[in-house]
Amino acid sequence: MADIKIPETFLWITEQDVCDLIDLSGSVEALEKGLMLEADGKAVNMTKTQTLWDVGSLNVTGAQFTGDGLVGAKVWSNANLGAAPIIVMHGANDGQIYAIVEAFALGQMRTASLSSVATKWCSAPDADEMAIMGSGHQALPQVAAIDSVRDLKRVRVWSRTPANRDEFVALLRDAFDFEITACDTVEEAAKDCPIITTFTRAKEPFVFADMISPGTHINAGGAIIPTNAEIDQGVLDRCDKIVCDNLAQVQKGSRELMEYAERAGSWDAVIPICDLVKEQKPRPEGADITIYKFMGMGLADMASAVEIFKRAKAQGKGHEVPHPHRSKPRLT
Repeated sequence: MADIKIPETFLWITEQDVCDLIDLSGSVEALEKGLMLEADGKAVNMTKTQTLWDVGSLNVTGAQFTGDGLVGAKVWSNANLGAAPIIVMHGANDGQIYAIVEAFALGQMRTASLSSVATKWCSAPDADEMAIMGSGHQALPQVAAIDSVRDLKRVRVWSRTPANRDEFVALLRDAFDFEITACDTVEEAAKDCPIITTFTRAKEPFVFADMISPGTHINAGGAIIPTNAEIDQGVLDRCDKIVCDNLAQVQKGSRELMEYAERAGSWDAVIPICDLVKEQKPRPEGADITIYKFMGMGLADMASAVEIFKRAKAQGKGHEVPHPHRSKPRLT
């Protein structure tokens, strides 16, 4: 076997580069392509690995995109609400570093893209109103995600902290033309609302079956560690379709779905979003509730990162950084 030629440099792609190179629609397009590859067995997700401590967590996700000659991993720590994620991309055939991508904006767009794709196939085609529950840094991209696939006319906002809710309402009113309504309770936000997105740090369920009207689609994006939950089991019992980003991942990380599967005796009712995209089937006629549970998937990050890397190379973006070269370790 020939010796691997180590490149002199690799590409460092900054947050600003990412924002210059791709927008939400581009991220959605890259995601759908990646999900189709996964459904066809041509891309493979790496199940999220995580370790927890009293104020945070260390997280690693990743994926193979060997058809594009790339594999990669995203690594980040959450500590006291702070994070600085990066994606390291290697060559699938030589193991060398091809790029490091700063991934905060990428992650926001990736998460929004997952909601966008799920909502396109699970919500009623004429749905024109959503409720967003939670007002953190993911909330604005989540509203944009739903607006990209449904003609929104009204958005309801609920947050556990009224001051945060009101600040977010003002932000939405600056960003969008549709009606924005501040809600004092979860019940008020959920009542007769066809699309509900939750993105909170709730420790216990706060969305219950008696709050949800028939015909609703829910995007459940919070509760990404096994100690947390947003959605009560009664909601899942009413679901005609339960979709997740990655089955192996929710089997070890989603308290809501782990409890549901334990009661059901199997995971048969839970399908991955790649199958949803491959099916290309709209919401079932007369469906009661559908839900999409997503926790952040390495394949989705890599789908965006691969597209960003290709665009960066084509447009001369990013910064060349010296590639690591081996030195002899001191063993004695």
